[in-house]
Amino acid sequence: MASGMEQFQEKARQALAVARTQTVRVAGVAWTKMVALYRRGHAHLMTLPPVRRALVLGLWSFLALLALLVAYMLLLIPLTPSIHDLRQARAAAPSTMVSADGKELVRFDQGLQERVTLQQISPNVISALISTEDHRFYDHHGIDFTRTAGAILHSARGNPQGGSTITQQLARNMFPEEIGRSRNLNRKLKELITALKIEATYSKTEILEAYLNTVPFLYNTYGIEMAARTYFDKPASRLDILESATLVGMLKGTNYYNPVGNPERSLQRRNVVLGQMRKHDVIDEARYKQLVKRPLRLHFERQSERAQSDSHFTAYVRKWLIDWADENDYNLERDGLVVHTTLDHDLQQAAERAVERQANALQAIADVEWSRAGVPSSTSTGMYAGMQAGSVAFDYFWKSHPGLLDSFVRESADYRKLTAAGGTPDEALEKLKGDRAFMAALRKSKTRLEAGFTAMDPATGAVRAWVGSRDFAREQFDHVAQAARQPGSTFKPIVYGAALEKGLSPDHVYRDAVMDIKAADGSKWRPTDMSGTTGRDMTMRDGLVYSKNTITAQVMQDVGLPPIIKLARALGIRDSKLEKVPSLALGTSPVTLLEMVNAYASIAAQGEARMPFVVTHITDREGKIIARFGDAKPQRAMKAESAATLTDMMRGVIDRGTGTAIRSRFGIRSDVAGKSGTTQNNADGWFILMHPELVGGAWVGFNDARVTMRSNYWGQGGHNAVLVVGDFFKTALDTGKIARDAIFPGGKPPAPLRHVEPVEEPQDEPVEEPGDLLQEGAPPAPLAMPAEAADGQEAHGKACRSQPRRRHLRRRRNPPQHPCRKADGQGLAPVPN
Repeated sequence: MASGMEQFQEKARQALAVARTQTVRVAGVAWTKMVALYRRGHAHLMTLPPVRRALVLGLWSFLALLALLVAYMLLLIPLTPSIHDLRQARAAAPSTMVSADGKELVRFDQGLQERVTLQQISPNVISALISTEDHRFYDHHGIDFTRTAGAILHSARGNPQGGSTITQQLARNMFPEEIGRSRNLNRKLKELITALKIEATYSKTEILEAYLNTVPFLYNTYGIEMAARTYFDKPASRLDILESATLVGMLKGTNYYNPVGNPERSLQRRNVVLGQMRKHDVIDEARYKQLVKRPLRLHFERQSERAQSDSHFTAYVRKWLIDWADENDYNLERDGLVVHTTLDHDLQQAAERAVERQANALQAIADVEWSRAGVPSSTSTGMYAGMQAGSVAFDYFWKSHPGLLDSFVRESADYRKLTAAGGTPDEALEKLKGDRAFMAALRKSKTRLEAGFTAMDPATGAVRAWVGSRDFAREQFDHVAQAARQPGSTFKPIVYGAALEKGLSPDHVYRDAVMDIKAADGSKWRPTDMSGTTGRDMTMRDGLVYSKNTITAQVMQDVGLPPIIKLARALGIRDSKLEKVPSLALGTSPVTLLEMVNAYASIAAQGEARMPFVVTHITDREGKIIARFGDAKPQRAMKAESAATLTDMMRGVIDRGTGTAIRSRFGIRSDVAGKSGTTQNNADGWFILMHPELVGGAWVGFNDARVTMRSNYWGQGGHNAVLVVGDFFKTALDTGKIARDAIFPGGKPPAPLRHVEPVEEPQDEPVEEPGDLLQEGAPPAPLAMPAEAADGQEAHGKACRSQPRRRHLRRRRNPPQHPCRKADGQGLAPVPN
C-alpha cells in the first residue's frame, strides 16, 4: 500500500512539472510574439511622417483607453444593483409595527414619505421635470450621450454641468450606498450601468413615478406628495405650473434653492424652469412672460414627524429591532416587514388613560400640599383638584428649601456653561437665579410628578401594556425599563418567598419588636416601622400583609441574603445590581419596574419564570413568517407550592393590608393579590397587582428623589401608585379583557362586597411607611432620570443619599389625622452628600 501511494505521488509530481514547463513555454512564446509585434509596429510608425505618426499614436491611445474603459465597465456590472435589486427597490415599502390585535403602532419610513401614482401627480410637475432635467427622456435608453458629451465639454471649459438623465438620478436615489456619493468616474460609471438596467426593466412611466416618489425635498420629506404638502399645503395632484416649477427647480440644489430659506434664489431658479418649458414649447412666449412676473407664493406647513406616534414601547422595540435587522440583513425602511408585537391595543389605551388621569390627580395633590405651610387633610383626590387653581404650586416647598433650589441651579447645564466660559460660581449662580424664564422652567421640571406602568401575561411573558411616562413627547426617559428606583416593600414578597422555599411556614411566629441586626461589615442596622411596634407575636403571613419592617428583617436573618438574591434573580430581577446588605430585604437596592413586574408574573405563574418579550413574530411583504420569538421554555424559579402559598399571603395585602384600595376604591372583587411599596421620605410609590391572567405594576414619584410627596398618607404606594393600577385593572375587568372569575390555583372567589365607596378610603386601614430603612453600605435613593451632562444631554449621575431621621414609634389608626411631616419642612427630602 505504501509503495502504491509513493508511485501515485511521484506521477503527480511529474505531471505538475510537465504542466509548469508547458505553461512557461506558452507564456514565453506569447511574450516573444508580443515583443515582435510591438517592434514591427514601432518600426512602421517610425517610417511615417511626424504629423501622421502623431495621429496614429493618438488613435491607438484612444482605442486602448476605450478598451480599458469597456473592460472596467464589464467588471463593474456584477458590482452594481442587479435586476432583482431593482425590483425590490421599486416595491420598497416601510416596515410597520403592529399590536397583537393588528392595529398599526408605527412605521419605519425614510423620513416623511407618501407614495402616489403618476396619475395622482399634476401634469405640470411632469412637464417641468422633463423640460428642465431631461428633455430627451422618452428618446434615450437611460443615457443621453448628446447631453453627456456637452456636459464634458462645458466642464473642460471650467463651467461644470450635470449630464445625468432622470434615470441616472433615480439610480442615485434608489441606491445611494451602492453607487456612492463622491464626484468621480467610478460613481458615474456605476450610475450609467444601473440606469441601463433600470431602462431595461421598467417603462418610462414607472421610472418617472419612482423618481418623483423618492427625490428628497428638505425638512425630512421625500417625494413630490410630501413636498407639495410641505411647501404649498396641498396634494401633488393640485400643483399649478408655478408651484410645479418651484419644486422642480429645487432639484438642482435643494438647500441652495430652498424657497423658505432662500426665496430670491428660488424665484430665479423657478423662472429658469419656466424658461426651459418655453424653450421646449410646453408654454408659449406670452404665457412665459406672464408667469415670470408672478411672485413666489408659499404656504409652508412643516409636516408632523411620524416619530411623534412613537411611545416608550415602540421606542424600546425599535431599538431592539434595528439591531435584529442589521444582524439578519434586512432594511426596515424598504423591505416592508410587519413586526407583530405583544402589545394589546385596548389594554394600552386603558394604561395610558389611567396614567394620565391618576398622575394628574396626584400632581394636584402635590401642588396643593406644597403650596402652603398647613396641609389639607383629605383622602379624596377631588378635593385637591378643586383647590389646585387657587394655589401657587410648590410655593412653600421652595421657600422652605432655599439651599436645594441653589443645588438644582448648580447642577444644571446652563450653570456649567457659564462657569466653563470663565464666570465665577457665585456670578453664574446669581445670573441664573435672576433669569426668570430659566428659574420657572427649572422649578416646573423638578416638581413635575412622573409615573410608569407596565403589564404582562404571566402565562407567556408577553408585555401587554407599557407607559414609560405621563407624556412621551415631553419625557422620553422610560420609567419602565430605564429608571432604577428603590422598590421599597414591593421587594418583600421575594424575602418571604425565599423563606417559604427554605421550609418556613406562613404561620411561623416572630416578635414585633425593634432589634439590632449586624451586617457583614460589623455595622448595626435597626429597622423600624413608622406605625410603631406592639411587642406582640406576629405570624410571617401578617408580617407581609401589614408590611412590617421588623418582621421582614427577622425573616431575612433566618433565610440569609444569598438565597434571597438567588430567588430575585430567578424570578426576573436579572440586570439591576442587588447590594448584599441586610436592608436589601426592605427594598433599598434600585431596580426597574419591568424587572419587578416580571418577578411578580413569575410568582403568579406558579413559580415559572419567563423573560418578558415584546415581539411575537415578523412577516415579510408576502406575509411569510421569517422569525418567531417568545417560545423559550420557562425556568422553574420556585416550587409551585411555595408560589401558591406566597400568592395567598399577598391576597391578604389586598383584603386586609396595605392594598385595600383595590377593593374599597375601585370595587375589584376578582381573585387578585399584590403588594404596595414606599421608600424613604416618600420618594417612591409602588404598587403591583397579580391577576391569574395579567400582572401589572406602577411606579409614582419625581425624577429627582429630593422632591417628594409631602404627606405620609399620599406618599404611600398604597395610596398613590395604587390609583394607576386600580384604574387600569378596573377597565380591563369591565371591558372583559381579563376574566372576573379567573382564580389562582388553590384560590376561591372573594366574598361579594356589600358597599363600594369609590372616593374615600377607610379611616382605619393599615398604614405602610418606610421607617428607618437605610444602613451603612446600602445604596442611596436614586434619581429616576439621570442628571444632565455638561452638554445638556442625559447622563447617569450619582444618586443622592436619603437622610434617615428618628420619629416617634406609635400605631396610627387614623392616617388622615396626621397627613404631613413637620411644618418647617425639615427632613423632608434627601440632600446631596
